[in-house]
Amino acid sequence: MGVRVLGIDPGSRATGWALVIAEGNRYRLDRAGVVRPRGDHRHGRLADLQRRLATVVGEVAPDCAAVESSFSGLNPKTGLALAESRGVILAVLGGLDLDVSSYSPAEVKSAIVGHGRAEKQQINYMVVRLLALENKPPSDAADAMAVALTHIHLGAWKTTR
Repeated sequence: MGVRVLGIDPGSRATGWALVIAEGNRYRLDRAGVVRPRGDHRHGRLADLQRRLATVVGEVAPDCAAVESSFSGLNPKTGLALAESRGVILAVLGGLDLDVSSYSPAEVKSAIVGHGRAEKQQINYMVVRLLALENKPPSDAADAMAVALTHIHLGAWKTTR
């Protein structure tokens, strides 16, 4: 059956997720989507993100998860909103007792394209090729696929450090 890796690309308005199954040196996309939290206030959107992500995780039953870490080049307001969303995501995953790894944007780009300064279009192109997708996925979901693939490519190396 293989290892079921849940990749997550945190966002304050849209959080991409993707379940990629690794079987030896082959992998395939099981399913993917985007959670767009609803609510009138930030705390309401965070609570909605928590509920909806917990439902997704329960439905896809991953063996482990990989989450993209935030990067420091954001303005403070955007960085705080992203950090809050990422905190909710980590709490959901931790509450379900999943092993969670974090990867920086540069690590994801390097693992997928071969260098840490790759453009978003290059990552999306490689995700489509690596997973043999027929259609280009939504950007947030494609980013989550890239995070899951990064964990698959680098996972063994990370755990033996």
